[in-house]
Amino acid sequence: MANYIPDIPTPAVLVDAPKLERNLSTMQAAANASGLRLRPHAKTHKSPHIARMQIERGAVGICCAKLGEAEVFADAGVTDIRLPYPLNPVDADRVFALAERVRLSFIVDDPAIAQAWSDLAERRGRQLEILIKVDVGFHRCGIDPHSPSAPGTVRAIAAMKGLRFRGLLSHAGHGYGAVSASQLEAIAAEEALLLHDVAARAEVTCDEFSVGATPTVRFSVTQEGLTEIRPGNYAYFDRTQVAHEAATWDDCALTVLARVVSRPARERVILDSGSKTLTNDGARGFVGTPGYGAVMRGLHVADPDPLLIVERLSEEHANVRVVEGETALKTGDLVRIVPNHSCVVSNLVDAVWLVDGERVIERLPVAARGRIT
Repeated sequence: MANYIPDIPTPAVLVDAPKLERNLSTMQAAANASGLRLRPHAKTHKSPHIARMQIERGAVGICCAKLGEAEVFADAGVTDIRLPYPLNPVDADRVFALAERVRLSFIVDDPAIAQAWSDLAERRGRQLEILIKVDVGFHRCGIDPHSPSAPGTVRAIAAMKGLRFRGLLSHAGHGYGAVSASQLEAIAAEEALLLHDVAARAEVTCDEFSVGATPTVRFSVTQEGLTEIRPGNYAYFDRTQVAHEAATWDDCALTVLARVVSRPARERVILDSGSKTLTNDGARGFVGTPGYGAVMRGLHVADPDPLLIVERLSEEHANVRVVEGETALKTGDLVRIVPNHSCVVSNLVDAVWLVDGERVIERLPVAARGRIT
């Protein structure tokens, strides 16, 4: 195994262990200070090792994006798993098998699907834990909190015999489109307000009001009446979080290690980290974020080189433009790149390298990589 960063074959994904530990501890402390349960979304790291680090610090369990991810974490010994994803009864056998092994909960937002789950659970002599997803503005999944039918939908689902209704859950994903911290704060406040308004209009008792998004979480912890936060990206952070002022460059624990493979022109640097490593995801935030990642000024420097823009990706190559002047980079040199979206980068590699400074600690498998069903 490689002992130092220059020994690692490129391209590779590095995770700075001290930064990771600091990020996990800081978020847990924020949750504790507000009396909130922290349930991190594990789709960011897809690693049972990191999930255990989160639980050891006080997380009540984890979230997973799909059943396949949840099965990996259950195999690794995680005992409390929530899927903030609308599962379909076609997967009933897998769901009930998983519920035999862990405390499992998931979301519903369709009364017919909820009834189908209830009927299946009754036939099996079981109850399934569910939360109702509320669309607080992202317009993806969830019931419309402004609809006149919303209270009746909540009451009907909460009364289904095969289901154990836990409460309401939301994801303020539209926060990624915010253009200022004050707008993010307003989104977090409205999210909490909408959840409580739906519960009050439906006249149901909710044990849980669960919210989750890394850009808004610093404002969610100040809202009244919430019980749970579900950020995921905070473990690693990325260029998008920096652009939303949710993190600094020094907080970014995940970077892509790449090598200069060609210098065909003064204004062009070619790296070996293409779309298979960096992803084609763009970045958003309060400031302009052109390109497909931020090239750091050195292997151990926590801020980007303003002269370099990763302006084009092919599968195996990153085309970096030198905006002005000269760069000292030459063929064979190594660089580290903070990607636009670290969660997707995790899913592109079989393993990440835990590092501390120049030293390699271990090669950590991304155990839940590719579990998309």
